[in-house]
Amino acid sequence: MSNTFDVLIVGAGPAGSFAAERLASAKVRVALFDGRPQGEPKACGGGVTSKALKAWPHLLEAVGRTVDELEMYSPTGKRLHMKLAEPFAIYSRRAFDSFLRERAKEAGAHVFHERVSFQKRANESENWTVRGATSGEEWSGPMIVAADGASSRIARELAGPLPPAEMEVAFGYRAPLPVAKSAAAKARSNSAKEQDAQTVDESAPTVVAFLPNWAGYAWAFPRVDHISFGIATTQEAFDHDSLDRILWDFMIGYYRMREDKRANLWRARARDRERDARIKDELARSADRYAARIPGLTVKTWDVRRTCGEGWALLGDAAGFADPVTGEGIYYALRSAELFAETYLEGNPLRYESRWREDFGKELRRAAEMRRRFYGNFWGAPFTERMIEFARAHTGIRKILGELVAGEQGYTDLKRKLARRAIWPF
Repeated sequence: MSNTFDVLIVGAGPAGSFAAERLASAKVRVALFDGRPQGEPKACGGGVTSKALKAWPHLLEAVGRTVDELEMYSPTGKRLHMKLAEPFAIYSRRAFDSFLRERAKEAGAHVFHERVSFQKRANESENWTVRGATSGEEWSGPMIVAADGASSRIARELAGPLPPAEMEVAFGYRAPLPVAKSAAAKARSNSAKEQDAQTVDESAPTVVAFLPNWAGYAWAFPRVDHISFGIATTQEAFDHDSLDRILWDFMIGYYRMREDKRANLWRARARDRERDARIKDELARSADRYAARIPGLTVKTWDVRRTCGEGWALLGDAAGFADPVTGEGIYYALRSAELFAETYLEGNPLRYESRWREDFGKELRRAAEMRRRFYGNFWGAPFTERMIEFARAHTGIRKILGELVAGEQGYTDLKRKLARRAIWPF
C-alpha cells in the first residue's frame, strides 16, 4: 500500500511541483515524479513575469535576478531602452525548479527522481499505474496529472497528439557573463589564469531582439552566474543552420557591445574582426547548447482540446498552456496548477476545464489569433519594427510595451492601443 497514492503527478517542473505543494499541504497523498536527470536544467530563458511575482510573492525567495531595465531591438536593429515600472525576474531553471520541488517535499509530497512509463487503465474504476524506467517499481492511484512538458506521452494518449505546426522550438546556449569593462582592458596583458579571475559585468543588460525575416525573437537573459541566450520560433519555419548563424551573430554582437558601446548588435565593422574572432573562440569553448519544444496552439485547438477527464488532468506545457506569441509559459504553468488543486480539493476536479478557460483561456486564444499578425506587416513594415519605432518616440507606447513584458497587458486590445497612440502624435 506504500506505493498507492491519491494523486500521481508526472513531471516536477513549475506546474507539477506547485500542484504537489498545494495538494500535499491539504494532506492529499501525492507522488511527484521528476524524470529529468538530476542537475540537468530545462531549456528555458527562465523569465518570470511581474504578474506571476505579484500573484505568488514567495517566488522571490528563489535565487534569481530581478530585472527593471530591458533593451529591445527591432528586426533592422533599432534599439529601445526601457525602464520597467513592474520588474520581472530571471531564474536558472535548475535553481527555480529545485526551489519549487523542495517546497513540495516540505509540504509532504513524496518525490521520486525517476523517469516513469505510463499504462492506460482498462476502465474508469481502475487506478492508474506508472512504472520506473530503471527500477521497474510501480506506483498507482486514482488520479494522474501530466505536468511533463510539451512532449508528454500522457497528454498524447489522453488528449490526442499535437501536429508539428502547433509546436514552437526554443534553442540556445548557456554562456559566461561578460567581463566588466575595466577588467576587460586589463585582460589583454594578463595571463589566462588572471583573466579567469576578472570581475564579471553585473550590469550586463537583458535583451530581446526580434529576428529579421523570421517569426520569433532572440533573447539574452543574464542570470546569477551565466547568461541564457536563445531563439524561439515556429517549428514549421525552423531551419536550424540559418537560425544558429543568427544566434551566433546575436551572441557575438552582445559581447561586442559590452566592450564597445559604439558597436552595433547585428552588424560588425571592419575593426571588430579581431575582437569578434576572439569572442567566437571563447564562446565555442565555454557555451553549453540546449533545446526544447514549446506548444503554440491554434484557435481551433484551443476550442476543442480537452485538458481533463475522469481521473486525469494536464498542466502547463503538457496542456498547451504557453503564450503563442512569446512562448512564455511559467505563469500559466503555476496558475493551471493552482486551479487544478483548487478544484480537486473542492471535490470536483472536472471543473478544472471551465476554470482555466474562464481565468486565462480567452487571453491565450486571443494570442493565437494575434500570432501571425504580431510577426506580420503593419503599415508597410513588420509589426515588431513599427512597434519599436513608435515606442522610441512615444512614452505611451513604451508604457504599453512595459506592461506587455510584465504580463499585465493582454493581446485583446494591444494592436488597437498601439495604433491609436501612434497615429495622433505624428
